[in-house]
Amino acid sequence: MPTLNLDLPNGIKSTVQAELFINNKFVPALDGKTFATVNPSNGKEIGQVAEASAKDVDVAVKAAREAFETVWGENTPGDARGKLLMKLADLVEEHVDELAAIESLDNGKAFSIAKGFDVAAVAANLRYYGGWADKNHGKVMEVDNKRLNY
Repeated sequence: MPTLNLDLPNGIKSTVQAELFINNKFVPALDGKTFATVNPSNGKEIGQVAEASAKDVDVAVKAAREAFETVWGENTPGDARGKLLMKLADLVEEHVDELAAIESLDNGKAFSIAKGFDVAAVAANLRYYGGWADKNHGKVMEVDNKRLNY
C-alpha cells in the first residue's frame, strides 16, 4: 500500500496513506492516476497521492449510501453515533501536533494557525455533531390545513 513517510518541521515523523479511502479501506485510484502534492513554502514535491476520477467518486458514493442504509443511519442509535464522533474528536486532539504539522506542510499555513484554529475546529465540529446525534426534537407549529410545517 503506497504511503508517504514525512519528516515534519516540528520533528515528528509521520506515515500517511497516499491512496483513496473508500468503503473503510485505502485503495488506489481505479485508473491508477496520482498527482504530486507540493510544499508551497519551497515548491518541492512532498509525494504522489491517488487522484480520484468520477468513477472513483461513484464507487465512494455507492459505498457510503450502502453503509448508511445497512450499518449507519437508522441502524445505529444516535447515542452510539455520538460516542463514535466524540471518540474521533478525542483522537484528533490526541494527535493535534502531527495533524497540524501535516496541514502546515501541505498548505503552507503557519503551524500555530493550523493547530490553534484548523485542527481545533475539526475537533470542535465533531464534538458539536456528536452532541446532537441523539437529540430528536421535532416541533410542529400551528398552520392552516393546507400546510404541514416542521
